[in-house]
Amino acid sequence: MAETDASISGAAQPDETDVDERAPEDFAATLARLESLVAQLESGELSLEASLVAFERGVHLTRDAQQRLENAELRVKALLEQPDGSFQTVPFETGEADGER
Repeated sequence: MAETDASISGAAQPDETDVDERAPEDFAATLARLESLVAQLESGELSLEASLVAFERGVHLTRDAQQRLENAELRVKALLEQPDGSFQTVPFETGEADGER
């Protein structure tokens, strides 16, 4: 990817935090990064290459946010669907190994 990095080095590009491949620690941070990427893309100041990098990062963040929402929904359902009507939390197993999304 060094070739791509070199081709966008002189152009406006997404902040380093926006192209960081690690997902933010929480949902709000994910949304904040997405909003930042959208603002950069809408500004029209990014080169084509930088726009593609920002778009790709946005797709990853969107998938991460969707997974977080799905997991939260499943946890809420596990909490609310107690047979005896109580509201106790129940450990929910997603079938995914720790750290996978």
